[in-house]
Amino acid sequence: MSPLSRFAVAPSGLKESLTAPQAAQAIAAGLHRVAPRAEIDLIPLVDGGEGTAAALAAASGGRLIAHTATGPLGEAVPGHYALLGDGTAVVEMAAVAGLSLIPPRLRDPGRTTTFGVGELIRAALDAGARRVLVGCGDSGTSDGGAGALQALGARLLDASGRELPRGGGALVHLFRIDPTGLDPRLRATELLVACNPHNVLCGPMGVARVFGPQKGAGPAQVEHLSAALERWAAILHRDLRPAAPNLRTAPGTGASGGLGAGLAALGARLLPRFDVLLGHLDLDARLARADLVITAEGALDHQSPRGKIPGEIARRARALGVPALVLAGILGEGADDIRSAGAAAYCSILPAPLPLPEALARAAEFLTAATERALRLVALGHDLALTGPRPPWPHLAHSASDSGA
Repeated sequence: MSPLSRFAVAPSGLKESLTAPQAAQAIAAGLHRVAPRAEIDLIPLVDGGEGTAAALAAASGGRLIAHTATGPLGEAVPGHYALLGDGTAVVEMAAVAGLSLIPPRLRDPGRTTTFGVGELIRAALDAGARRVLVGCGDSGTSDGGAGALQALGARLLDASGRELPRGGGALVHLFRIDPTGLDPRLRATELLVACNPHNVLCGPMGVARVFGPQKGAGPAQVEHLSAALERWAAILHRDLRPAAPNLRTAPGTGASGGLGAGLAALGARLLPRFDVLLGHLDLDARLARADLVITAEGALDHQSPRGKIPGEIARRARALGVPALVLAGILGEGADDIRSAGAAAYCSILPAPLPLPEALARAAEFLTAATERALRLVALGHDLALTGPRPPWPHLAHSASDSGA
């Protein structure tokens, strides 16, 4: 039996595998194997990506509204947005421009578009919303939000006055932006963006260089997209928002492939996502009641402490004096950085090297088993701490004397 009795389970989703609620349930199952009478507070968390609209609707007494929109590859997809109890609309960009909507063989961040995000914003305006919160995360795009602006009525023109095709790669040919067709309701709308403030549009840590490869970009395309987004930032500033802060490197401008920059050019406020998304959960009070906090994500690496859920949970738990354990599908370069963020320990859930499809398909099983293993080790460590050092086992001592040692 574990010496612990109260647990806070606060995971993110595991991309392309488990939603945050599914991950929380899998962890709880592992805890119950060791501590069947434990008090477990399930706090599945969203970071602006997949599941954000539904989670905020449920928490606020709002509702989820289905709306078909343009997907990242240009096809129609079944999207949605939420209307919260206070009338705020929540547009989850991943619902229509997420990486999970793009089969691996079709991933080309030079061509994918955020056009559907702009369509969802317009749908929310049609529903009467005058406050729109856009959640950034899990994106499959690198178009700087150009597609969203096109859907909202902006015209992106080359030097000959022709409209550019959709996709971030085309922005190298951008000459000017014609804003005359922008939806006039935007001027009377409070537009907020929940984003990771560590993500910037351009420069050495720009979004194309940091996230382009995971969206399918090779080295040459990374450089092409970086140049395209540099041009996009300059012309956004000149034609739409000359009084705005530097759109190249302002905090959050690189969110969701640069969607943050495009929306900032329309007057949106870019806000740290956890300040926006976690306030309604009474999170700190719930963590403080626990003996152990457990969080999880798909991959733990050097980015995890920089605006990802495990880093945020580890920081909060340390400030509250509660140990935090981080479980991850895979451990990448810099995984140990999570300890400096506040985690007491971390481990992979994989029992052995496995093909990725199998690992994704069995993630719930592995997460439950890893939780059980980790908690048994925690219980063992607690027992050892209580009893102190013990003499060697008698049969080992006897063997040593027999050998002449």
